[in-house]
Amino acid sequence: MPDETDTITLWRPVGPQELALIEQSGMRAFPLRLLDQPIFYPVLTEEYAAKIARDWNVPASGAGFVTRFQVKRSFIDRYDVQEAGGHAHLEYWIPAEDLPAFNAAIVGPIEVIRSFP
Repeated sequence: MPDETDTITLWRPVGPQELALIEQSGMRAFPLRLLDQPIFYPVLTEEYAAKIARDWNVPASGAGFVTRFQVKRSFIDRYDVQEAGGHAHLEYWIPAEDLPAFNAAIVGPIEVIRSFP
């Protein structure tokens, strides 16, 4: 297992369709973005991910899930943290074309840690 200074913990709110695709990967990768999704946005706190899963994914698709995973710092450090509407809403904006490299930088499995409703 890598030293915790080598990785950073991130979270990602997902709906049931995205979760099914993550499960198809063996809980090792996020699915490629659709044409209308130019960025992939993992978030920096569980609380923010839960808010999105509960307040956006549930109304949009009937269920929301919070995933947690580790990413190599050597990869994520090339991206800036973005503030999305408030100081508690911090996320990385990974261009869709960088998602395969992002997935390769995931260390260990993607875990589902919360579900809504």
